[in-house]
Amino acid sequence: MDKLSLKQKQFFRRRLRIKNKIRKNTERLRLCISRSNKNFYAQIIDDRKGHTLVALSTLSKEFEGDKNRGNIESAKKLGKLLAERAVAQGIKTVVFDRNGYLYHGKIKAFADAARENGLEF
Repeated sequence: MDKLSLKQKQFFRRRLRIKNKIRKNTERLRLCISRSNKNFYAQIIDDRKGHTLVALSTLSKEFEGDKNRGNIESAKKLGKLLAERAVAQGIKTVVFDRNGYLYHGKIKAFADAARENGLEF
């Protein structure tokens, strides 16, 4: 880790801080997100069993017509679809694992859309 930039070091420290808080709360499922410049990924994980219960990304068939899948509108759509699928499976409360990303822009839009459609975190 000696050759990392300051920005990378801050990201990894922020990521570890978030993961340590989430590990303490094992009775709830974890909503983990990841993003790249072009796509957005989200999944709901049961850490006790080690299973992914719901997974969705902007690469799935619901997003085939979208030209740009890495923007805020796609994040909102993904949050809505993921929340609907989770509620259909009986999942109401989760822990939001933002994976070191700052809570603004795409991450905030995703979280707000998921909350509006039935998920609690």
